[in-house]
Amino acid sequence: MTRDPSTDRLDRAFLALGDPVRRTIVARLSRGPATVNELAAPFEISLQAVSKHIGVLEAAGLVTRTRDAQRRPVHLNPGALEELTAWIDRYRLIHEQRFRSLDALLEAPTTPHDDPKDRS
Repeated sequence: MTRDPSTDRLDRAFLALGDPVRRTIVARLSRGPATVNELAAPFEISLQAVSKHIGVLEAAGLVTRTRDAQRRPVHLNPGALEELTAWIDRYRLIHEQRFRSLDALLEAPTTPHDDPKDRS
């Protein structure tokens, strides 16, 4: 059985986002590109550890690194986040439709049922 490549990308992305340090890095990059030193500033971990976290995010397709003279800024890949959002939205919409159906059922006027005691 072959796996869908988009499933592999989603698996890698969700796994990468399962770590709070990596989520913080993604949140920071949502404001614009940053160097490893800038990304490491809020953490009490080594630059090497932050680089490894960035490597996981990069392997998941969530970030990219570019060369800018002497700097290697890290950029957020919005396309990867859009893919995650689309996947989540698909299931969110299914559940919203179910809840709307349930709401409609619960709000519908009820008809009185025959009470067996009234038959005597």
